[in-house]
Order: sequence, then C-alpha cells, then structure tokens
Amino acid sequence: MRRAGHARHLRVHSPNGIDEQRFVRIGGIEQWVSIRGENRANPVMIEIHGGPGASHSIFAARTRSWEEHFTVVRWDMRGAGKTFGRSGPQGQGDMSFDRLYEDALDVTRYAGERLGADRAVLVASSLGSVFGLRLARNHPELYSAYVGTDQNILDAGRDTSVHEALVSRLRAAGKHKDAAAAEVLGRVPHPLTADQRAAYDKLTVTSDPLTLDTLKRVVLGSLWFSPLHSLREIGRYFAGMKFSARLTPAFAAFDDRADGTCFELPFYVFQGDRDVITPPERARSFFDEVEAPVKEFALIEDASHFAAFRHPDRFLHLLLTRVRPVVAGAADRSRAA
Repeated sequence: MRRAGHARHLRVHSPNGIDEQRFVRIGGIEQWVSIRGENRANPVMIEIHGGPGASHSIFAARTRSWEEHFTVVRWDMRGAGKTFGRSGPQGQGDMSFDRLYEDALDVTRYAGERLGADRAVLVASSLGSVFGLRLARNHPELYSAYVGTDQNILDAGRDTSVHEALVSRLRAAGKHKDAAAAEVLGRVPHPLTADQRAAYDKLTVTSDPLTLDTLKRVVLGSLWFSPLHSLREIGRYFAGMKFSARLTPAFAAFDDRADGTCFELPFYVFQGDRDVITPPERARSFFDEVEAPVKEFALIEDASHFAAFRHPDRFLHLLLTRVRPVVAGAADRSRAA
C-alpha cells in the first residue's frame, strides 16, 4: 500500500514538467539518470550521492516537494544502484575517483544539453561532497552554486577528533569491547581496507541513537518502500554498496585545504547539527576559510547524517531562501547582458 501511494505521489502532472528515468551512455557504460520536475523553467539541481554506492534515487518520495522548485537530476554512479544492477560487477569498468569525477562532468553536460541549461546547482552529500568540492572549484562554468550537506572535509588524517568522539561515546555507553575495537582500527598506520572501513562505520552508526534511527527509518525505510525499486533491486542496492567500498582507501590521502579554498561561485553548507559522521564543527572550520562571491552556513536542527532527507522540507526552505534567489538573480543578469 505504501509503495503504491508513493508511486501516485511521484506522478508529474504539469504540462511543462518532466519525468525521465533512463540509462545513458556515460564513460563507456550504461548509467542510470533521472530528471524530474514540475517546470522545466526551474533551476536545474544535480545531486552527487554518497556512500560510496548509496544512490539517492530511494529518496524520491521524501523529496517530492523539491521538484516543484527545481528540476532534480539524480544519477546512480558506476557501482551504485540501478547502474550496478544494469551490468553487474563485471560491467562497471574503472572504479576510481578520477573516472567517477569525469562521469559527474559528463552527467552535468548531458543534463545541461537535455534541459537547455547553462549551469546547474550542484548538491553534494557525504562522500559525494568530496567530488562536489572539486567539481565546484574546477568548473564554475558548469555550476551556478555549490551546496554541501553531510559535508565531508578530508585532511589526510590530521584531525582525529571524530575518532576520539566515537571512542568516548562507546565508553560512555558501556560498550567497552566496541570501544577497544574502534581504538585498534584508529591506530592502523595505513589506509583502512574496505572491510575495516565497513566495520568502523558500523561502530560509528550504532554508537549514536539519532544516527541509527535515521539509518533505520529514513534510509532503510525509503529503500524498502521505494516505488522505483523492486525487491530484486533492493538486494542489488546493497551489493552495489559492498562493491563500491573498494573506492574508500584512496580517499585517505585527500586534503581539501591543500587543494584550495577559493571558489568562483556561491558556496553553501547546510549541515545536521548532530552529525557524528561528518561533524558540523569540521565543516564550519573549512567553510570559514572559503573565499567565494557569496557563502552561507546553516545548521539543520535535530539532524544527524542524511540531514537533507530526515528533514527534506527544512532543507528545501534553505534552498529557497538562501540559494534560489542568488541563482535566479545571476540568471536574470546573464539574460540581460
């Protein structure tokens, strides 16, 4: 019943609307791209999902209201969701940061050509924000604004505060065995393997009640009741995440500050105020160093990781009050010129 209700909720009735979900040849393989909105004249929003392998297509029903104000482009990266399900592990090609980065550029150009838009608002979440920062910094000609949420700031391992907070939470909860396991993983002198990272992430999620509740109700609930995913595709969703985990060791050496804090486009960070995975303090510290034509930072209250999907209406309010006026104003000036 709930899946059927979500399917009805997702129908686009506007004569100027768009609802396209198809496989597009990107980077040599078939990749799933969704373009949805009530008015093609609205600003284009391109999402870069996290994970790795955690497609945002499962959140379509939760974020339906976004499509009244933006044309939302969602893409299942190679190794993720429907893209992974299309051709399986043998058909994903090169699973590297550089390859996925180029894929993101190709998706951006595809969406721009399909919708007749010169630029798009880039919304990047969690691990996707690692790509997002670099896309926004290097290609301001393609994006009208950058919006980071669950903003991930990498510093080549210098800041150990997230690890220390995890161990403290586990000890405070009396989970001494888990605390010891976390300490061991934190002392590993080289990048964690995919399996070690999965074990560490599980300790992080289960150490915080709000994060665990969000994972169960928002993430797993959205996946289970998604009208866009069959039961078989739900299994493939998790298989894609496991497959994509091979990407994570490469990120250990990334350093966002070393790569630069100057952006030639409006720069926004909307972060959950209780996020223990990508804490708001780290995101704020990086944000304070950013130089951009316009920049704003806002907290989403009572939100852990997946803040935009736990509170989609609050996130939309921030988009409409902070981002859309700036983007619309820039578009008007461009047309006048």
